Amino acid sequence: MIKLQVLGTGCPKCKKLTENTEIAAKALGIEYEIQKVTDINEIMKMGAMMTPALAVDGQVKIVGKVPSQDEIKNLLK
Repeated sequence: MIKLQVLGTGCPKCKKLTENTEIAAKALGIEYEIQKVTDINEIMKMGAMMTPALAVDGQVKIVGKVPSQDEIKNLLK
C-alpha cells in the first residue's frame, strides 16, 4: 500500500491536489492511503517550504503547485 500525503493548510489548491491524487491512484488501481497534513510545523519538517505539496511514502515529490492527474500517475507508477 502506498502512503500519500497532501501537505497544506486546507486551501482550495490543497483540496484540488487531494482530488487529483485520489483520481490518479484509483485510475491506476493501486492500494493507497491518503493523509492530509495541515500542521505547518510538520509540513516544514518534511522539507516542503511551499504548499500545496505531495509526498509519496514520506518523500516529498511535488511542492508549490497542483499537478495534473497524469503528472501524479507518472509519480505513482
